Amino acid sequence: MSNGSGFTLADVLEANARNYADAPALVFEGTTLSHAEYLARGKRLASAWTRLGLAKQQRVAVMSRNCREMCEVYAASEVGGFITATVSFRFVAPEVAYIINDSLPHIFVFEEEFADLVDNIRGSLTSVEHFVCVGKAPAWAMSYGEVFRMGDERFSAVVDQTDICSIIYTSGTTGRPKGVMISHRAKVGTASCISSLMAAGPSDRILLMMPMFHVGAKDMSLAQSWRAGAIYLHRDFDPELILKTIQDERITITHMAPTMIQMLLDHPRVDDYDLSSLRMIVYSAAAMPTALLRRGLAKLGPVFLQLYGQTEGSGIVLPIEAHLPDGDDRDRRRLQSIGIPFPGVQVRIVDDNDRDCGVDEPGEILLRGPIMMHGYWNNSNATIETLRDGWLRTGDMGKFDDDGYVYLVDRKKDMIVSGGENIYSREVEEALYQHDAVANAAVIGVPDDKWGEAVRAVVELREGASATAADIIAHCRTLIAGYKCPKSVVFVNDLPKLPSGKINKIVIRKEHGRIEEPSSALGG
Repeated sequence: MSNGSGFTLADVLEANARNYADAPALVFEGTTLSHAEYLARGKRLASAWTRLGLAKQQRVAVMSRNCREMCEVYAASEVGGFITATVSFRFVAPEVAYIINDSLPHIFVFEEEFADLVDNIRGSLTSVEHFVCVGKAPAWAMSYGEVFRMGDERFSAVVDQTDICSIIYTSGTTGRPKGVMISHRAKVGTASCISSLMAAGPSDRILLMMPMFHVGAKDMSLAQSWRAGAIYLHRDFDPELILKTIQDERITITHMAPTMIQMLLDHPRVDDYDLSSLRMIVYSAAAMPTALLRRGLAKLGPVFLQLYGQTEGSGIVLPIEAHLPDGDDRDRRRLQSIGIPFPGVQVRIVDDNDRDCGVDEPGEILLRGPIMMHGYWNNSNATIETLRDGWLRTGDMGKFDDDGYVYLVDRKKDMIVSGGENIYSREVEEALYQHDAVANAAVIGVPDDKWGEAVRAVVELREGASATAADIIAHCRTLIAGYKCPKSVVFVNDLPKLPSGKINKIVIRKEHGRIEEPSSALGG
């Protein structure tokens, strides 16, 4: 046991190894680790870290695609009282250097394919004492296998529930990434809540393919481990491999962003696979367009559960029983919501003066409960601003209906003010998604001399489909008020996305936020 105060992630791993020793814990590319083996490898790596001079609550950074070793780095921190600081493998050199120099790790674990990138910046990473490479190590780094062999499975450490277990950086939708400090207590709360919502058990098999450096995939793995279930991990998102794995391994639960669900449903061979074992798809990272949700329900049945949250905390769920496309008007309206609070979580929606909003009145979503961040790493000002009076200020705009369901309206920053009217881009995007030719869409505001801001739609069409800007605008006019409709439409081959699956509006604003766009961009 952790022998510290309160129940920790170390205690979860210990209990699984004791009570389900031989059951599968992690399956990756044909290799299976039992719960006993997973704990032993985590302890051995934690022991190796201490022999390299790492002290309790010091950081280990990791930059890796999904793999067994990345999970072991997490496990080592959880049983050793260290902190895992994750680095997106999609980052370029200056971004990696920023994360490393902000989190100040003593050990930096990276995969072989990123060795050249790390080599180019390692002179500037002054806190890093040991570079550890998964795969063939360059001369200036230690190999992961070499370090692993230094450790001892008999390792033990005192871990407290107040200890920080990870620093996960925000996706940066509102500026430069901030390091979110997450305690063992918060992650135990997360695991317990989400596991309960999934009705998970030891016989469940969850398939994860979203990047493990992101909070979503990590939280889903913790929820599965809470009940000693098996985690099937894919290195990347490969729709056909996912379909095959669900069929061959009889996967019961999986987790995807809505964009991934769409690609799965659009796969030309989706009907060739037996997906009947799948009892739940947890979707998150972005609200799912109603049209896509209806499509998924028609194809897969009542398997969807939506979780709303962010790196800093979570607490709203649209449960599986609320996905009723053939119900009454109230049931159908709820399909557009993000749901109701988790048990034990409080939700408020407030205006700019912190007054509670009435029914159907948009305001900022505030959360309070057991699964919130400890604060931002090395950024007390942002912590004070975001965790005010015990409430997590999400920066998301939402509203309640009469039944207490929450509807996500927009990021606070994404609200467009045109001619004195507030326009929420999410509402316009919902209208765009109901056009048969639209695969993905994002709505932004662009400067307008007359109205202050004008609505612009950036649209990715379905393969083989065609539409003109006039077609798109006319379609929107049939669904939403004229002042909300796009005044311009830009067609792109592929909308940029964050690792979490969210559409990246920072890049879209940078590329398409000018007053004028080339006329060729508005063709059909």
